[in-house]
Amino acid sequence: MAARMASKKGSVDDAKKLTGPEKAAVILLALGEEHTRLWQGLDDEEVKEISQAMAGLGTVSASVVEELMVEFVSGMSGSGAVMGSFEQTQRLLAAFLPPERVDGLMEEIRGPAGRTMWDKLGNVNEAVLANYLKNEYPQTVAVVLSKVKPDHAARVLTSLPEDFALECVQRMLRMEPVQREILDKIEQTLRTEFMSNLARTSKRDSHEAMADIFNSFDRQTEARFIGALEERNRESAERIRALMFVFEDLNKLDPGGVQTLLRSVEKDSLALALKGASEALREMFFTNMSERASKIMREDMESMGPVRLKDVDTAQMAMVQVAKDLAARGEIMLAGASGDDELIY
Repeated sequence: MAARMASKKGSVDDAKKLTGPEKAAVILLALGEEHTRLWQGLDDEEVKEISQAMAGLGTVSASVVEELMVEFVSGMSGSGAVMGSFEQTQRLLAAFLPPERVDGLMEEIRGPAGRTMWDKLGNVNEAVLANYLKNEYPQTVAVVLSKVKPDHAARVLTSLPEDFALECVQRMLRMEPVQREILDKIEQTLRTEFMSNLARTSKRDSHEAMADIFNSFDRQTEARFIGALEERNRESAERIRALMFVFEDLNKLDPGGVQTLLRSVEKDSLALALKGASEALREMFFTNMSERASKIMREDMESMGPVRLKDVDTAQMAMVQVAKDLAARGEIMLAGASGDDELIY
């Protein structure tokens, strides 16, 4: 989905390899919360750029901190290694910015990289962007596609329903210069309805991590742990259950997502997984195959005869993992068990 900011996540031990924003991020981390007034002299774009660099910094060695402190602040030296993370960045920003602005900045940092909205859209996978735009007015889509790079616009158009894509092309051909206030409104809508959703769904807490673990249990183990947890902490158990993505949740994929998944799964594994699926989920997959492929798949499933539940569970878990990997690359979008938000893993 979704496109996330790449993080260094290593140990930085050479100051020469750092960019300007990364150097500034190290200095501000080393100075800590007592010197947050330094941030107040930065404009929004500078805050975003430095915050983004800080959030993806990882560990910076003490020698690099010292070198940078000497370089930027005469007479001062580093006091040790610092760790840049989303949490540390958010804590520092919260010391001098209002909560709503901090939330907005952090969502933008977690979302696709880019200085402007159109830069950010250029880093969103075309299938994910098309999945959102297909529900917008053709004129809005035309404006959006006229603002992104031609090669990206071409891939998005290819991912849209053909009739809808053709209507958007016609609108783009007839389009007059867009008024600034209309463009601002479209940018704001993209920021609040699309980008912020991508950013929110990339956040992980302990319940999300535990939901992933529970997803990897077989059915009996999952039921045993969920049951035991419900007795001790019903709220946590319910939250984990809502966050879990299970095999039957694949019925929430759109047709394009189903077809992408089908191309990525071995046929034998698919047949075994569908042996234990509900009739509705089976039919969803069959209707997204060609008539011939569907017939062959049904025959393969019949020829298997009885199969072990453990083998079905393994095949279904493997298929869910493939779906999550595709979603992580932004090639499909997954909906969580609660159905409230789209989840990008």
